Amino acid sequence: MIVKIAECLEGARSAQGLVVVIDVYRAFSLACYAAANGAERYVAVDDVDLARDIAAQEKGVLVGERDCIRIDGFDFGNSPTEIEHEDFSGRTLVHTTSAGTQGLVAALGAGEVITGAFVNAAAVVEYVRRTEPEVVTLVAMGEAGRMRAQEDMMCAMYIKNEIENYPNSFKTLKKFLATVPGALKFFDETKDYAPERDFDLCMDLDRFDFVLKAGPRDGGGVWLRRISVA
Repeated sequence: MIVKIAECLEGARSAQGLVVVIDVYRAFSLACYAAANGAERYVAVDDVDLARDIAAQEKGVLVGERDCIRIDGFDFGNSPTEIEHEDFSGRTLVHTTSAGTQGLVAALGAGEVITGAFVNAAAVVEYVRRTEPEVVTLVAMGEAGRMRAQEDMMCAMYIKNEIENYPNSFKTLKKFLATVPGALKFFDETKDYAPERDFDLCMDLDRFDFVLKAGPRDGGGVWLRRISVA
């Protein structure tokens, strides 16, 4: 098995094999919390207007951000704290973000696509081991899908090490990732769209025992389906 690391939208578009699209702060951390809270019909899209159209068709819940801030008219921002205790049973969740959901759509040409974050890192590793692909591409989506974000790159490296049985020190990693540019918003009281609890929720290692698998949706976007690896 060959495990590659790619970055940003360009990396998502060219990714091969089993692709793990990683967005730690916060898209694919939030996605796991939402799935755990009953969101069985989960649509990820790359366009705000498309998200609104799908939500209108499906009578869905709109979740998302641009420049980290909740989009006007959306029910929730891209904050795990906002949806932590929300019951999504029987509801369709429509999610669009500046990086993560863009990467899912961009990677659909690959053989298989799942999401990745620290909150389900062990599940991702187990899924990779069970499926035994020839190639795994770990895509660190970065800031707005354009520039490197340390949290996504470090998550990709963490997952790669776990797959290849190299040692990791998550305690050290978590301490470091509290200081990177992508985390600073969580500790800034003026950034009410990014509560400090988001950091803890996004860094809650191996909280979930499932992966979220992406598949194309007629009319645009992708469906995310929960697959347990317990």
